[in-house]
Amino acid sequence: MIFSENRVPLFGIMLLTATAPVRSPKIRPANPHPTIATKLKGNTVIAWLRTIVENPNTERTIMALIIINATVLGLETSQEVMATSGHILEFIDHVLLAIFVAELAARIIVHRLDFFRDPWSVFDFLVIGIALVPATENFTVLRALRILRVLRLITAIPTLKRVVSGLLASLPGMGSILFLIGLIYYMFSVMGTKLFGATNPDLFGTLGKSLYTLFTVMTLEGWTNDVAKPVMEHHPYGWIYLFAFIIVATFMVLNLFIGVVVNAMQAETEKVEEAERVIVHEEAAPILAEVKGLRQELAALRAEMAGYKK
Repeated sequence: MIFSENRVPLFGIMLLTATAPVRSPKIRPANPHPTIATKLKGNTVIAWLRTIVENPNTERTIMALIIINATVLGLETSQEVMATSGHILEFIDHVLLAIFVAELAARIIVHRLDFFRDPWSVFDFLVIGIALVPATENFTVLRALRILRVLRLITAIPTLKRVVSGLLASLPGMGSILFLIGLIYYMFSVMGTKLFGATNPDLFGTLGKSLYTLFTVMTLEGWTNDVAKPVMEHHPYGWIYLFAFIIVATFMVLNLFIGVVVNAMQAETEKVEEAERVIVHEEAAPILAEVKGLRQELAALRAEMAGYKK
């Protein structure tokens, strides 16, 4: 093997020189602050809109505008405020509506047909569409429905969206519970009509009145003075009937509702966490593969250098 004067292998020097990266001199852009037109030269308008739509600051801005719009709509209910600043509030409302329409149009342009495959995006589209309908005499109620824009906070806040998704996921499980409540209501209504209908016709005179009375009892709002005492004036043991209904309908069946909703929210949370883990794994897979390749190249290089030493 050929050595130089300082005993360094010339082959190693040649190898390091050949594998060393060549660094090109840094060239500073002529315009350190490019305008929008400069940014669009190497990109499309859709890509530029995508950067705006998917920017977290855009979501925060829309969220703040929704809250401002809700405040404006609340102030419009005051006759005194409308008499003094009604035209200003209407102008602000029109400006905010124009911003919402522009933001929605940008999302449609960016996502195209995928926009209508997302239920939350369709919900935003319907809310804004209702606000655009002119409030004529035939559509006066639509002017009151403008407050539905506040519901866009559901799509803007991820945690709130998760709660609503959990509630929607619990609807299939609530069907059997609603059927059970209907059976309990019907059974106790028939019993109440038979037992107390003659003495308390205002409360249990008909099956419909019995259903309404039992609903007020289930809410536990004033049932002692409005229902229990009038019934117990003629039927001292009527409290047994009312207590049995409260225990079954209020404490047992309603807790089933809570259990179904909690389980649905927990399942929705686990689904979101699993999706996040999958995304992290997919993003980390190329990095791990590259690290593995570098380890193999390093091991091969070490083996090659060990061979040269021998």
